[in-house]
Amino acid sequence: MVVIQDQEPLAQTSHNRGPTLPDPPAPELSWVRVTVMLVLIASVIFCGWKLITQSTAADAKSNAVPVFAPYVDVTLTPTYQFQLPADNPVSTAYLGFIVSKPSAPCTPSWGGYYTLTQADQALDLSARIAQLRQQGGSAMISFGGRDNSDLAVGCTNAASLAQAYLAPIEHYHVTTIDFDIEGSTLADQAADVRRATAVATIQRRLAKTHTELRVWMTLPVSDTGLTSQGVAAVRAMLAAHVTLAGVNALAMDFGSGQGAAQDMFTTVRRSLFATHGQVQALWRADGLPSSSASAWEHLGVTVMLGVNDITNEHFTVANARQLTAFANREGIPRVSAWSLNRDSECGAAFPEVGFVSNTCSGVLQTSLEFTHIFSGLRGTTTARNDDTPSSSPVQGTSSEADNPATSPYPIWQPSAAYVTGYKVVWQGDIYEANWWSQGTAPGSVVTNSTTSSPWLLIGPVPAGSHAPKPTLLAPAAQPVWQATNVYRAGQRVSFDGLPYQARWYTQGDQPLDALPGNPSSPWEPLFTAPGEPTDTGTGSGQS
Repeated sequence: MVVIQDQEPLAQTSHNRGPTLPDPPAPELSWVRVTVMLVLIASVIFCGWKLITQSTAADAKSNAVPVFAPYVDVTLTPTYQFQLPADNPVSTAYLGFIVSKPSAPCTPSWGGYYTLTQADQALDLSARIAQLRQQGGSAMISFGGRDNSDLAVGCTNAASLAQAYLAPIEHYHVTTIDFDIEGSTLADQAADVRRATAVATIQRRLAKTHTELRVWMTLPVSDTGLTSQGVAAVRAMLAAHVTLAGVNALAMDFGSGQGAAQDMFTTVRRSLFATHGQVQALWRADGLPSSSASAWEHLGVTVMLGVNDITNEHFTVANARQLTAFANREGIPRVSAWSLNRDSECGAAFPEVGFVSNTCSGVLQTSLEFTHIFSGLRGTTTARNDDTPSSSPVQGTSSEADNPATSPYPIWQPSAAYVTGYKVVWQGDIYEANWWSQGTAPGSVVTNSTTSSPWLLIGPVPAGSHAPKPTLLAPAAQPVWQATNVYRAGQRVSFDGLPYQARWYTQGDQPLDALPGNPSSPWEPLFTAPGEPTDTGTGSGQS
């Protein structure tokens, strides 16, 4: 510290030039000048007060509009029909999870079971997403999850990783993605850097086409907020200049000492306040807007419906009402739940409670009760649910839109009998049989429910589809069918390169290559095609 000593005034010396002048008279202030000055001071004080009070009010409340968007486990059996208003009243969904293909770490797959192309074939995923959008809904893609190998771990080249992320973004035309980072993946800091580098690359590339990609990070929390590893994962994204939509807190499976077993909502709320403070600090450190309101606007929450993996922790329908009110009050933009597959009561005739299941909640509830409660979030809109049958039932031949060469499944035939699970194309849409039917055209009855119609609407035929490739059940090299020949039961022929077997005595009856075979036809097809029911259940059950 420097001390400045008092100094005596400088004496005049002979070096001062010119005569000594008298002091000028003191200025006089008029009442007009005083009044003007006071008005100006008052104006400055008033404007400053208004600025401070307005800033405080804006800082206290988020302007975000809360929306409910549940997760759907895409590969879980039975397949959840998220595209139907009857099964997804909010018509939005985070579809999970895309991970590394086990045999090719830089190839994206659904749960390690299906590539993107295989998911379109086995799960009709593109058609179902398109149907969801036709109803005013939206689909988001979630990468990672608790199980399987995260792409950022298995794919060690950042450029290849960027392409692996970009492939499903472009394939499904999504503008919002989610990274669910849990377990051992959360501790992999090298994966954090690769992930961040790849996502930054994608955002820059899409920005050139004026396309915004919203990116959420879903991370586990305790009642004290994010773990240190979670904070590091967010820092890596911000350091790479990724624009984050926000941090989504996995408010579940808290464990002992956090009070969740006694009061689940209070523990969830504590975790959100703690995470809010961390988000505020992270954004401030990166030079981003970091008011309290801004932090709420970059925060999401995901709960596990009903019984958690820690089975003495139950998120109940009463907790759902509390969280809905809290999110509306604070302006939390995203509320999610694991999962839509589980939003029903366990047990058929009698409820079963207290255990964890991938397909039910384990608590007392009505069907989709959690979803209906969360639809009370201010920004959530319910799906259009038109239960009105077509005014003019379609009979006879198919429409001009149904070209066999561009239809992934057989075109519906009025004479054919369809067993449960059979898929057909009719008037540009894909349908699946809810139960055995014959002669009832898809689209002529209610198609958005699995209980009121023989046909379930899957969605529009995806662009670029092609004719189904038959699977032969017998060699195609059979004697060619002749109209003049007599055929008896068991004899085989070839027609249009496909094998058939006679059911009974026949002459002059031409085999038909349409599937399924007409049960009244004397010819049984010895081949199958995509559309016929197969047991492809895998069941990922991730969280």
